[in-house]
Amino acid sequence: MGKGLAKRTIVIKVGSSTVTGADGRIDRDHLASLVSQVAKLSDEGDRVVVVTSGAIAAGLEALGIGSRPTDMPSLQATAAVGQVLLLDAYRGLFEQHGARVGQVLVTRHDVGHRQQYVNACQTLGRLLELGVVPIVNENDTTAVEEIRFGDNDYLAALVGMMVHADLVVLLTDTEGLCSADPRVDADARLVEVVNEVTDEHLFAAGGAGTEIGSGGMTTKLEAARALMKAGIPMVICDGRRPEVIVDAAAGQPVGTLFAGGKAAVKGKKLWLAYAGHSRGSVTIDDGARVALCLGGKSLLPAGVVKVTGSFVVGEPISVEDGDGNVVARGLAGISAADLEKVRGLKSSEIARVPVSWSGSEVIHRDHLVIL
Repeated sequence: MGKGLAKRTIVIKVGSSTVTGADGRIDRDHLASLVSQVAKLSDEGDRVVVVTSGAIAAGLEALGIGSRPTDMPSLQATAAVGQVLLLDAYRGLFEQHGARVGQVLVTRHDVGHRQQYVNACQTLGRLLELGVVPIVNENDTTAVEEIRFGDNDYLAALVGMMVHADLVVLLTDTEGLCSADPRVDADARLVEVVNEVTDEHLFAAGGAGTEIGSGGMTTKLEAARALMKAGIPMVICDGRRPEVIVDAAAGQPVGTLFAGGKAAVKGKKLWLAYAGHSRGSVTIDDGARVALCLGGKSLLPAGVVKVTGSFVVGEPISVEDGDGNVVARGLAGISAADLEKVRGLKSSEIARVPVSWSGSEVIHRDHLVIL
């Protein structure tokens, strides 16, 4: 396995509803089929990363718990037991194809720090160079609600950016994005190609997914929107369709394709936009919003009307408009404490304020990404 020249890097996200059967237990026969398909891609020279859900489902089965716990300690304990079993299942199945796997557990807190994000990118890259299949999951045993990804759809998108993927495939329990929520609209039809994620798509996506999983179509659209900004195509398809991974990788019409196109955000700004964990936020007036979004300007204290959080220089922060919409993210050029003293002031007025700050921009345009 993996003896050919690497052609592409592909991220496969396996959702909880794809990993488990109707009884809520890990469906080992189907998991074997998915691993076999990944092995086919690797034999053809592709490098594959698997982002998997299912740790909690595996833990429920092992512990004999009938339903998903609602308190955090029980969820984390269940995930701790299930993660071992899930990885062992992948290890045994890939071993049958002569492949090795490596476990990578992350939280938003991990990748929210720039150096840790870079380290994670390097680790994933090295695993792929060594011919190892990375098995990625959120570290459910330590993540708390405020730093969770919330579902593995967004994690898969982030991993796709981290490994510079050529394609991300989300395996789910639906055939793809439909024109309306098929659970309530019998006339809903599959949307085969999306060139831009719109508010209409989000409205048609409906609410949450299955009881087993934590995501729904909305989270998948958010993942698609992020990947499209990075120029990476994504496919949403039915994880139980025969040979669906192989067909999706071959460009066959399975599910919904979200076209990648040219990357609008690259490098460090990609991390700022989608991985950097904001330590606070600033609310700006309409004039500053126009200057940032349309004029390509830096953010100055004069345009700031509100400061939230206790960030320091160099930490990621969000920029919000008056309606609470996040319009940009960037690296703070001033601490929250100092900004509170000079917000709304012009440069000439700041000189008369007793602050230790000697800069001029709240966020320099070189460290700012417009969303």
